[in-house]
Amino acid sequence: MKFSLGSLRLNSLRSRLMLLVALAITPIAVMTVVNGVREREQAVKASEENLRRLTRLAAANEAQSIEAARQILVDLASVPDLLGPKERCRALLADVLDRNEGYVNFGLIQLNGDVSCSAVPLLHPVNLGDRSHFKRAISERRFVAGDYVFGRVIRKHTINLTYPVINHDGQVVAVVFAAMDLADLDTFVNDISLPPGSVLTTADARGQIISRRPEPERWLGTAISQPMLEGMAHANGKSLVLKGDDGVERLHAFAHVGAPQLTDYTVSIGIPTDTITYTARHDQLMSLAALAATTMLALLAAWLAGDILIVQRVRKLMDTARCIAAGKLDARTGIEYGHEEIGNLAKALDEMAEALQKKETARSLAERELRAADQRKDEFLAMLAHELRNPLAPISTGAHLLKLLHSDSAQITQTCAIIARQVEHMTSLVDDLLDVSRVTRGLVSLSTQALDLKKVVEDAAEQIRPLVNARRHRVVIDLPQEPAIVKGDHKRLVQVVANLLGNATKYTPEGGHIELRLAREDDDYVISVSDDGIGMEPALVERVFDLFTQAERTPDRSQGGLGLGLALAKSLVELHGGGVRAYSAGLGKGSIFTVRLPRHEEHAPTQAPALPAIERRGAPAEPLRILLVDDNQDAAHTLQLFLEAAGHAVRVAHRAAEGLELARAFRPQVCLLDIGLPDFDGNELARRLRLTPQAAGATLVAMTGYGRQQDREASALAGFDHYLVKPVNTVQLTQLLASVRVPHTAALDRPPL
Repeated sequence: MKFSLGSLRLNSLRSRLMLLVALAITPIAVMTVVNGVREREQAVKASEENLRRLTRLAAANEAQSIEAARQILVDLASVPDLLGPKERCRALLADVLDRNEGYVNFGLIQLNGDVSCSAVPLLHPVNLGDRSHFKRAISERRFVAGDYVFGRVIRKHTINLTYPVINHDGQVVAVVFAAMDLADLDTFVNDISLPPGSVLTTADARGQIISRRPEPERWLGTAISQPMLEGMAHANGKSLVLKGDDGVERLHAFAHVGAPQLTDYTVSIGIPTDTITYTARHDQLMSLAALAATTMLALLAAWLAGDILIVQRVRKLMDTARCIAAGKLDARTGIEYGHEEIGNLAKALDEMAEALQKKETARSLAERELRAADQRKDEFLAMLAHELRNPLAPISTGAHLLKLLHSDSAQITQTCAIIARQVEHMTSLVDDLLDVSRVTRGLVSLSTQALDLKKVVEDAAEQIRPLVNARRHRVVIDLPQEPAIVKGDHKRLVQVVANLLGNATKYTPEGGHIELRLAREDDDYVISVSDDGIGMEPALVERVFDLFTQAERTPDRSQGGLGLGLALAKSLVELHGGGVRAYSAGLGKGSIFTVRLPRHEEHAPTQAPALPAIERRGAPAEPLRILLVDDNQDAAHTLQLFLEAAGHAVRVAHRAAEGLELARAFRPQVCLLDIGLPDFDGNELARRLRLTPQAAGATLVAMTGYGRQQDREASALAGFDHYLVKPVNTVQLTQLLASVRVPHTAALDRPPL
């Protein structure tokens, strides 16, 4: 019979039978392998546990010996005769040597390394100043168990144990030592029973053997292998299988000899792996024989297993999983739950789908609530701006009116200028707050064109000049001779540079220096604003462009803020494809802010011709009939006084319906309309005025506290010609009125009384 891959299709009977056979064999095969692995692991685990216990026991026995030596040295260090005459010292040390087996010498080392006193007579002067254990005992002022050494005097394998002698003033005056015979050290582990072929090794910090079973004399002082050294470096950790010099693989465990403060020695015991796994290998062979026997039973089970019992149910699980992955969270398996694997899997899958469906419903609800909250926040910001700008309007207009009526009074002129500056500052804060909200939500659209950055810098410097003059700063502006052409929004880039200059003035003391430099670097133009102000800490430099981040206020800081200017500047620059950076050498060392914008090859468009000189100076415009509709009586009254002082005829209404009736009788040439009116809004009033013959040709100007883009677009659709955000700049309003052109006969008409 010819076999082909086509016969193994998942919907064929043969493939199902083979799958059932595999399913029948797999549990037994898995159990056989798992049991074999488990038995082997258990054997290894039991051996590891026993090995660790033996290793710890050996380490404890050796540590006990070292601890006994430490106690002897501690006691010796407190005996006055140790530092007395040499004869008394030698007698004392000789007596201690006679009383303690396992030691080959005791001695006293002076700070220069000379052995001044020894239990074993010295045939010639001995200096141990080069020994590390002597240096460590002095520097660390504690007991030190030294590395392996072959004694210069006693000619035996030893380890030197040292302890500092400290006087009443707390100073180390000498070091007492004991030389322990390594042959005797090995007797402390002779009682430990080890399997045949096992090896017990103790090494010092340098990896030299100080104890070895079997054949200690052959191995003392030799270096252990590199793998063994690495294993000892992680003593008390995982056991390792290492091949010894005799080619035998052994399972090694490691343990420190005492606490790290006692010794740097490590004990290792290695047991041959063949000894450990012999029983497990035998059992695994028996399990494999059983597996071969059960394979026949598995083939029989394949014929007895049915398509309905397994394959179809598995297919339902797969289809349900695909539906869930495709987003159909209401999909269910339809399988009856039971106490077997597929039923439990179906139950778990259905529970997962139900949980995901609930989470998706909750997420959708939370997303809707988040959008609603975001919308409420935007509406709140717009209302906040409106409510803040409304009271600023009469203040600003009143200040300009006072200045206009009392221009001969220096005090009134100065007071009006202060009021105007503070109103402008408050307005800029509101604008920054709204700008940041729009930028962070991606609602700002740039009107980009090729422009000269030199003009941007000049306009920004002119905009910030009042604040610079008030702080008496010395500002240096360094601009290149050639044009610096970039592609961007002139207004927004002026805002960026003005924010950087404003930030420099806020944090630079009066009389300080500010430098603005524009230069070309590769394919970019870089604007840098540096100052010698209060500077920044490194932590503040990293987050200075985050929202609401400000430096600590200082007593000489006269300008406030919300921490929005730099965040807004960063967002606007990134919208132009550029980047910003901040740098400060530290507190009191000034700051440097840089803006990098990509260079543009095209030339900037020719600047629009300037307005006539009489208009740019704010000269009186031709007298006009002006209808003013505003429900804020203070704002309406102050603006009326200002306009009348300029020679215009003004009529005021506080409701939209009242303004509509007044327009029919007054025939206005200009209508200044608030948007938020009590009966119906200014947009509706504008639409009705356009349908009124007496006001259809009038210039309609929206004056409102709402400054969002959607508000501007709605007003444009309603028929407004201009849009001014409160508080209205009176200079801007004067220029706007001066630009209104009406027929001469219409200008001479007088409204009916």
